[in-house]
Amino acid sequence: MVFNNHSGSNQPNPSPNQPDDQKSNFRWVGGGFLILAAGFLLFSVASSSLQSGDRESVPYSRFLEQVEADQVKEATVAPNRIRYELKGNQAEAGSESAQTFETVPIQNDQSLTELLRQHDVEFSAVPPQDGGWGGVLSWVLLPLLFFGLWSFILRRGQGGAGGAGILGVGKSKARLYSEGDTKVTFDDVAGVDEAKTELQEVVDFLKNSDKYTRLGAKIPKGVLLVGPPGTGKTLLAKAVAGEASVPFLSISGSEFIEMFVGVGASRVRDLFEQAKKQAPCIVFIDELDALGKSRGSQSPFAGGGMSEQEQTLNQLLNEMDGFDANTGVILLGATNRPEVLDPALQRPGRFDRQVVVDRPDKIGRKAILEVHLPAIALADDVDVAKLAAQTPGFSGADLANLVNEAALLAARRNGDEVTMADFSEAIERVIAGLEKKSRVLSEKERTTVAHHETGHAIVGSLMPGAGKVEKISIVPRGVGALGYTLQLPEEDKFLVGEDELRGRIAILLAGRSAEEVMFGRISTGAGDDIQKATEMAERFVTVYGMSHKLGPIAYDKRQQQFIEGMGNTRRAVSPQVMEAIDREVKEIVDSGHRVALAILEHNRPVLEEMAQKLLEAEVLDGETLAAELDKVDPPAHLSEWLMGKGEVPDHEAAQRYSLEQVFHHS
Repeated sequence: MVFNNHSGSNQPNPSPNQPDDQKSNFRWVGGGFLILAAGFLLFSVASSSLQSGDRESVPYSRFLEQVEADQVKEATVAPNRIRYELKGNQAEAGSESAQTFETVPIQNDQSLTELLRQHDVEFSAVPPQDGGWGGVLSWVLLPLLFFGLWSFILRRGQGGAGGAGILGVGKSKARLYSEGDTKVTFDDVAGVDEAKTELQEVVDFLKNSDKYTRLGAKIPKGVLLVGPPGTGKTLLAKAVAGEASVPFLSISGSEFIEMFVGVGASRVRDLFEQAKKQAPCIVFIDELDALGKSRGSQSPFAGGGMSEQEQTLNQLLNEMDGFDANTGVILLGATNRPEVLDPALQRPGRFDRQVVVDRPDKIGRKAILEVHLPAIALADDVDVAKLAAQTPGFSGADLANLVNEAALLAARRNGDEVTMADFSEAIERVIAGLEKKSRVLSEKERTTVAHHETGHAIVGSLMPGAGKVEKISIVPRGVGALGYTLQLPEEDKFLVGEDELRGRIAILLAGRSAEEVMFGRISTGAGDDIQKATEMAERFVTVYGMSHKLGPIAYDKRQQQFIEGMGNTRRAVSPQVMEAIDREVKEIVDSGHRVALAILEHNRPVLEEMAQKLLEAEVLDGETLAAELDKVDPPAHLSEWLMGKGEVPDHEAAQRYSLEQVFHHS
């Protein structure tokens, strides 16, 4: 389930609705109007400045004083200004060259006319409409300015990416790719051969439709890619775009949903309108669950956001298979949460096929590594098959990150090649986190951690199907790990037996058990182990139906999901059944605890010797670790204990921490 992250040009090809020459002409027309309007405005301002540049503005009170002193020769009265000229040499000092003045009158001054007549001032009025540049500004410039501004906004609203402008809120934001633009093909995809085959058929249908239509076959309307995060669903869609000789529109499900009700539906309509113009073509919607979440799955009080999501989904359902359904448009969807999708979206006729893109097996991981490794300078000791075996459960993204981490580690030590040791360290960094060499433990803490990790290794070496113990370390890593035991399976397993599940629970509790055997006390270091052991025991009873007392009944209603932590999925059961489940879960965990105690008590000398060597070296691996684990001897009846058929002998430590005794004493 992986693909190569070949870096290619992901910039979408511009695909405007209008031809380039029409858009260019439109842009020049709008820009020309803006320039013309700005020129008129500047010219008008300049003309006004030149006309008033030879007149001095004075207060209205001074003008009245000059009139009363018989200094004013003539005046021109306008509604908002008065221009006047002084008699002879009546100009004031400092303004001899300025015989013409200007002032702003007080509105509705009825006495001004009588005052001018009394002092023999020749006066006249200005017509209400000035036919000069003011008329041009009012009747020509302002309409041109408005039209230019409107054309600019319209161009911005329609010419942006995906129509994202002021007027493009309802436009689709899909990116359009033409053939080969993604620079990714099926040759760059590895580990998902079945998914490639399904999608290759879609591509072949688009290229050679006659081969199928002559037999009456119809092109599928939709293909849904489902799988855990990081398995390469988006990369696989890019490969389809690279292989197909048709246009490819890509968009995320979250880009449809907005705060305003109706915008998402408008974008869906616009998306399919674009697609129909490009048909035959492929539309890819990533994170489909953001758009296709089941209707009615949220609270009725969710408000407008819920209504918007449902309207958008309804529009998508109608576009895919309604009265006016699209033709020649194939929809690709990708999600890692198929359990939340609306049933109407998943039915045949909309998404005709569901392609599971799961985590790769050993062969798939090897193929994925071979895609990524050619870009790395590898040393001769790098074994790709061994790397594939050491990375069970890794997705394609995990493997790509692993290769990059190994290259970074080699560069950090100034190496010329990436060695197998770099890959081993990279695996540990991915699984357990970074080394915390600056975290200094006390001697007592180091001793506790050493025995804790040794207990995990001893019990793990005896459990069926648990894999090989590769390394023990008391060097702190990650956020809270003070030490770790690296145990990797030797082969991929798709079925797990009852004895293997019980054995895994015993391995998880072996660290705590080692502390009890050696020190007669326990620490907080086993908190995460206990959490995992309890969850595994609960699935043992409620999901897998392996309990001998409760039988093959599913008490858990979880559906197929690829993301953990989706909430409480326990079915509604009676209080008596709930109590029985809790007692059975406790019995399974207690049984694993007693098994671990019995093994460690039986191999106490080996436990002490290995812990002492681990304290001295801080890390045990390779032949040294293998030689120590060869000394471990399984106790009698171990197989019966792991099948739940034999009674595991009680240990005094298990009795000391018995929950029943705690309740009894309380």
